[in-house]
This record gives sequence, C-alpha cells and structure tokens, in this order.
Amino acid sequence: MARDYKKEYANYHSRPEQIKKRSSRNKANASLKAAGRIKAGDNKDVHHKDGNPLNNNPNNLRVVKRSTNRSFPRTASARKA
Repeated sequence: MARDYKKEYANYHSRPEQIKKRSSRNKANASLKAAGRIKAGDNKDVHHKDGNPLNNNPNNLRVVKRSTNRSFPRTASARKA
C-alpha cells in the first residue's frame, strides 16, 4: 500500500507543535555544526538525552551515529539509551 504523503503532512507534520519541535531540532543541529562538533555528510545525528527536542541545553545534546540515534521505537514509553 502506497503512503499518502499529502494526507500525512496535513494530519501530522503541519501541526504547530510538530513545526516547533522540528525547528528546535534544526536549531540544535545548526549550533553543533557552528561549534564544529558535526559536519554535513558525516552520518552523525544530534541526540537529545532527555528525549525533549525543545531542550537545546548544551548539557542535553550529544553527537551519536545516525544508526544509533534512530534504532529505537518512537513511542511514548520508549526509553533512550
């Protein structure tokens, strides 16, 4: 079954709270790039230790491999490593 991307965007990605979270994740990524801790194409992700993308405190951010950061289920009860 093919995904309906237009419906998916309308129902989830365009919601104000999701836009705010995405903006905050992008801001965290930009701050670590500016600090020289990551660079484009290095297959690294910014990991929020507490799982809250709105918390961009430097103590809450760390650089991890992309495969590690994306390896657990995205559910309310999922725990980050």
